[in-house]
Amino acid sequence: MQKQENHSQAAILGLQHLLAMYSGSILVPIMIAGALGYNAHQLTYLISTDIFMCGVATFLQLQLNKYFGIGLPVVLGVAFQSVAPLSMIGASHGSGAMFGALIVSGIYVVLVSGFFSKIANLFPSIVTGSVITTIGLTLIPVAIGNMGNNAAEPTVQSLFLAVITILIILVVNIYTTGFIKSISILIGLIVGTAIAASMGLVDFTPVDQAPILHVPTPFFFGAPKFEITSIVMMCIIATVSMVESTGVYLALSDITKDPIDSTRLRNGYRAEGLAVLLGGIFNTFPYTGFSQNVGLVKLSGIKTRLPIYYAAGFLVLLGLLPKFGALAQIIPSPVLGGAMLVMFGFVSIQGMQILARVDFEHNEHNFLIAAVSIAAGVGLNNSTLFNGLPSAFKMFFANGIVVASVLAIILNAILNHNKK
Repeated sequence: MQKQENHSQAAILGLQHLLAMYSGSILVPIMIAGALGYNAHQLTYLISTDIFMCGVATFLQLQLNKYFGIGLPVVLGVAFQSVAPLSMIGASHGSGAMFGALIVSGIYVVLVSGFFSKIANLFPSIVTGSVITTIGLTLIPVAIGNMGNNAAEPTVQSLFLAVITILIILVVNIYTTGFIKSISILIGLIVGTAIAASMGLVDFTPVDQAPILHVPTPFFFGAPKFEITSIVMMCIIATVSMVESTGVYLALSDITKDPIDSTRLRNGYRAEGLAVLLGGIFNTFPYTGFSQNVGLVKLSGIKTRLPIYYAAGFLVLLGLLPKFGALAQIIPSPVLGGAMLVMFGFVSIQGMQILARVDFEHNEHNFLIAAVSIAAGVGLNNSTLFNGLPSAFKMFFANGIVVASVLAIILNAILNHNKK
């Protein structure tokens, strides 16, 4: 009986973990599909397969063997830092180059996992904080565009829906605690969509047209293409994801009192690399440890992996049912934009919190690293400054997250080379 109760409790906790990461997981495919002009059928595939692969990636990371898996209660979701570069690659070179770059970057992560586990200390808080702050700040304009329905002259209805969604999320955050607070973004999306439906602004056609069952298909968008600039860009993004995941692993290790060494870090990176590789093959996206689920582990007090196994199982099951994926498509753009604004604000503040732990008082070089990398990342994102350069250089330098990552890593290596 006790075992049955434990499994029932674990299943409920697993469902909570799914809900906490669901809004973040569906936003990435919606944003990339919107940027690349995918149709409803393609977007349904993208969302459903993405949810399915989140489950598979989480299963891989939960393992505790000598080859792969960090063996901690970690949930993997789509990396937000992949949105801008993948959209740019897809627009410049097509979907094949996008997924080809992902396949190579997954192999890259697997190959460098052992080396990276020994040099993780070369990416201190000044680097991770600068990069995560830039990720949030560069994505905020996308949220603003959606709030106005991406129209030249946004309607009053669009602004109303965006503002009401933001207010709902704020009210949930202010007046609730615990798990309900952790899913405030999801609640905002659901209530905002319900209000839009009452105004006759929701189209349920994608749900009606979606099949009842589907199986993820390798190379759904066609054969992969291997374009060198795209590959370099995604390998940089993969490195940023590894740095971010390191923080998640260390936080979970501290919460669960389960110490990890360089071998387990290596196996964690390997699992992440395998997940990215599979994402490229099945035409989804790169995966990384979700920090919002770390808070849920701390909140629940349950430090075993069993609830996360349930969460992974639920993700796989939902991913096989396209009508659930199609539900995400009925969210009106202004509602999505309102939720994005808050979520990307959270990401920016998360980066700033990391920077708050940096020693600026005794090391003025850290000021330079953060100032230059963040300013260049935000300022050069989608800039026309490099339009006169060849397309490969233009695509690289117009990606704020890549620019901020490269600058933060190089400047830290040069200016702080003699610091411990």
